[in-house]
Amino acid sequence: MTHVEIYTDGAARGNPDGPGGCAAVLRCTDAKGILHERELSQGYVRTTNNRMELMGAIMGLEALTRPCDVTLHSDSQYLVKAFNDHWIDGWKKKGWKNSKKEPVKNQDLWQRLLRAMQPHTVRYVWVKGHEGDELNERCDTLATSAADGDNLITDPGA
Repeated sequence: MTHVEIYTDGAARGNPDGPGGCAAVLRCTDAKGILHERELSQGYVRTTNNRMELMGAIMGLEALTRPCDVTLHSDSQYLVKAFNDHWIDGWKKKGWKNSKKEPVKNQDLWQRLLRAMQPHTVRYVWVKGHEGDELNERCDTLATSAADGDNLITDPGA
């Protein structure tokens, strides 16, 4: 199984009602030792930062064309803790309700992310944002550029 490193980020201007962007950088080394890299980004008309963090991860995973061993890096504790601290397991067990018995926010994207993960083995790693990690900084640049760009699409869940 191919190992892929995915770095993701999300950004929102005027959170929660402004434009936003998400990004992913995918890296893998093939059997010949050649590094392959792919950059993805998209801007949205009106969204939230948390939605864009989730969309960055979704975008990266949905770009994979075969089952992979994935290490997904994100500066979003919201995203990483949902898996590493098993929040998502509790949400699913409680019918997508949080500890306050309220509907989980961004349920549409959490479910889409779970579907995108299905063919892969995924580990989530938290990266401290704006601390000089090259690929995290690149994702931030891609996400903010997408949010500020002209090619914005509608986030149906925002």
